[in-house]
Amino acid sequence: MRGLLDQIKNFVVYDADREFYAKVFPDSVSRKDLMRMRKMTVSDLPDVLAIERKNYQFPWGEDIFKDCFKAGYSCWVCEEMDKILGYSLLSLAVDEAHILNISVDPAEQKQGIGRKMLEHLIEVARGRAETVFLEVRPSNTAAIALYQDVGFNEIGIRKAYYPAENNSREDAIMLALQLF
Repeated sequence: MRGLLDQIKNFVVYDADREFYAKVFPDSVSRKDLMRMRKMTVSDLPDVLAIERKNYQFPWGEDIFKDCFKAGYSCWVCEEMDKILGYSLLSLAVDEAHILNISVDPAEQKQGIGRKMLEHLIEVARGRAETVFLEVRPSNTAAIALYQDVGFNEIGIRKAYYPAENNSREDAIMLALQLF
């Protein structure tokens, strides 16, 4: 029975009591607390791809997300009232976790959603990895500030990692977080 409960918790991270209190006592629960993280499904891809296209000049295609499902990556959406606000993907292998993507709908940014997803991915990795890695564009200063605030440290630069305008490439800052 415990295994089934763990599987259900792994699929949906949600606290129904919070929703109840939010309805009865609207000021008692923050918006961030009402957002839930759940495993991404193929049926989420239209919404996920719409966010991807809004955020990136060179967005991932549906095939990349499907490949992430096939590879068994940890793929999540953050939603509120059945509306997807953002998504995140994590690869776990050989005591290492790699954050592949965290993306928040531009209309919902600067409201703690990115932090909620980042903290969730770190918790998913905790106990299964010693280090969490990620890459970020140097131009993405808001993301860099968030990662540093959570405890990530710069460990290097990947030259010409990201596609950029005019067939050029942008470097990536490599960051790591040690999990203890």
